[in-house]
Amino acid sequence: MRPPTDRLLTHRPHLMSALTVAALSACGGATGDADQPRDPLLYPKRLTAVAPDVYRAYFETTAGDFTIEVHRAWAPRGADRFYNLVANGYYDDTRIYRVVDGFMAQWGIHGTPLIDFQWQDEYLTDDPVAQSNTRGRVAFAKAGPHTRTTEIFISYKDNSSLDAQGFPPFGEIVEGMDVVDSFHSEYGDGPPRGSGPYQAQAHATGNVYFDAEFPNLTRVIRATVEPVG
Repeated sequence: MRPPTDRLLTHRPHLMSALTVAALSACGGATGDADQPRDPLLYPKRLTAVAPDVYRAYFETTAGDFTIEVHRAWAPRGADRFYNLVANGYYDDTRIYRVVDGFMAQWGIHGTPLIDFQWQDEYLTDDPVAQSNTRGRVAFAKAGPHTRTTEIFISYKDNSSLDAQGFPPFGEIVEGMDVVDSFHSEYGDGPPRGSGPYQAQAHATGNVYFDAEFPNLTRVIRATVEPVG
């Protein structure tokens, strides 16, 4: 079910079955050739590095560049998850697929369905809400208590009403908020509130769906991470 525009939820459908084992083998997974390179993103439980106390994530997009400064003290579990995702290339070549003017911009569905599938049940226990969801703050989207996985959003306005709903910001935009404001928004929200991208279809087919049906979405080209200080 698509969330109303004053809530940040994600729908995480279980879209793969027996094909997963074969696909993992083809990608150098557990049943594949040990000499083949393995994408670390296929093994979420291995990506558990503790993030620096403060770090910056640099995003290069088709709309321009922006920087997120992350404070681990704000939301330690969220900061650690985001650090591991960025450091291992999860957000590279993803689409900023849900942009609602005057509310927020959301992304984090991987362009390769197999990788997206591996993260669907990698839920984070909620962090306490220590900071407010004001303009420029960054937090994980979720589908209820303890369901954060990979999708994040940037608030376009003071969304402090989300604080009581359990969305803990882990960082904020420190450079490039004008770029964030310029993300392509003409597609609007997804069904049933709008005609923008449908999350379930995006989880099933990734960038194939986004690029065929919504070719003007702002694209994350790459993201990198560096400690501060």
